[in-house]
Amino acid sequence: MNIRTKVKLSFVVIIAMLLFLGFISAIITYQIKENSNFRESISAILLMQEGMNDIILESTKTTEAKKLEQLHTEFMTYEKRFESLREMLSSHKKVYFSNTVILNIGEDKTIKTYLYALYSNEHSLELMYDALFKLELEKLGYVSVFNALYPQENSTRVKIQEHILANNRIDQIKALSDLRYYSKEMLYQHGDEATLHKWLVPIDKLIDTTQNEVRDLREDLLQYKEVVRAIAEKAMKIEETKLVETTTIDKASEVLDDNKKVSIALEETISELSSGFIDQMRFIQISVGFVTIIFIIFLALKVSRNVSLTMDEVEAKIEEGLQEVNTLNREIEDTQKEVLFTMGSIGETRSKETGNHVKRVAEYTKILALYYGLDEEEAEMLKLASPMHDIGKIGIPDSVLNKPGRFDEEERKIMDTHAMLGYEMLKHSQRQLLKMAAIVAKEHHERYDGKGYPDKKSGEDIHIYGRITALADVFDALGSARVYKPAWDDEKIFALFREERGKQFDPKLVDIFFEHLDIFLQVREALKD
Repeated sequence: MNIRTKVKLSFVVIIAMLLFLGFISAIITYQIKENSNFRESISAILLMQEGMNDIILESTKTTEAKKLEQLHTEFMTYEKRFESLREMLSSHKKVYFSNTVILNIGEDKTIKTYLYALYSNEHSLELMYDALFKLELEKLGYVSVFNALYPQENSTRVKIQEHILANNRIDQIKALSDLRYYSKEMLYQHGDEATLHKWLVPIDKLIDTTQNEVRDLREDLLQYKEVVRAIAEKAMKIEETKLVETTTIDKASEVLDDNKKVSIALEETISELSSGFIDQMRFIQISVGFVTIIFIIFLALKVSRNVSLTMDEVEAKIEEGLQEVNTLNREIEDTQKEVLFTMGSIGETRSKETGNHVKRVAEYTKILALYYGLDEEEAEMLKLASPMHDIGKIGIPDSVLNKPGRFDEEERKIMDTHAMLGYEMLKHSQRQLLKMAAIVAKEHHERYDGKGYPDKKSGEDIHIYGRITALADVFDALGSARVYKPAWDDEKIFALFREERGKQFDPKLVDIFFEHLDIFLQVREALKD
């Protein structure tokens, strides 16, 4: 084989290697998209199960059959949507090459185990609700009969009371007093056989004392006794239903608590797998790139000895190969950045916010970091980590996250948990960038005066990453329209920053912001929604 043929074959090998690098990049992009969809589906399942539990709770409180039927229809809709998501996850797209070479989150045994736990919990909720729905229909029937009998019981009791007070007999008045007491005990407190018996005893005494008296009072007492038995039966049935309701609600709460634990474990596992996945892909591409470079150098040396190529031509060929490798390496870095921005935008997308929010916040954090004194490398890492500040919002219910108005106290408590949720998702990673993102997620709602959350840190006890991201996030959030507020004008924002200097925000960062305000406004204009 002559040298010319060897050179041609060598270039064919180089092209094949470069095509292989491009193919690996395409597989990485595809897998990232699939894994992102997988995580969104899991989040949707958790939200649906919370919705199912809300319907169970509301079903125990409703007093109208029509409303109960509406809730039943909503629950059935949740079931259908859950089955669709379950089927989609079960038939998750499979690519032989990607599943053989690249880790697929959906095929991980631990993930499958957690998913099975979610499916089992959903089935438990279905069984609980089916039994509860039938029970609630029965209860409404009992309540209807109870409400119909109560006026009759009350009017008959009043009539008996008038007769007895007119007779003015001490034994009858004493029995009447017991009757009135145990009627309240039976109808409004205990509702059991023992209380019913105590209620019937004074009725029977009064019947015995009226054998020789006017017929009307005795007939009223006998009629009253029948009404008492009927209404007591319904009262006991209602109490039995309430006991079952309490048990069902407790079981549903246990299921949701278990779901929360499974959700946290899922997020931790997915974060670990994603981190390992990125490292694996980096190793593959660097390895192939290194082999490609070595091969190009070897080819250049061989050609320089056997072919009358000038040194300039050899160097040109090497430079061309190196540029191709560098281009592919930049593509890897861009892919990694896109992963972080995509993960960071998940929480923002669920709260109806634009993807440009996290991009603007990223740029603002880098500007603040550089002028604060952080070096270029650390400032760039903070820029990449800051989009993850609200990743914990994927664990917040839509009913709270997208509420078009101010939160009540309970909703505020739920919303405030997103900082710790984000931290729990990211803290286990060994990657420096994700460790930085965990700090940002946890501390970007701390206040300089110690009145923030979750740990009420103050001053420089708050990590500089958290202090920087806090100011950047608030500046962009106030200037952007949200579901619960319109965008603020600049003067109102600047007035707030001056007022909150040393309170909500680090005073040094506020000074940096105003000193370089024109740069921030240029970034906002360039990345406007």
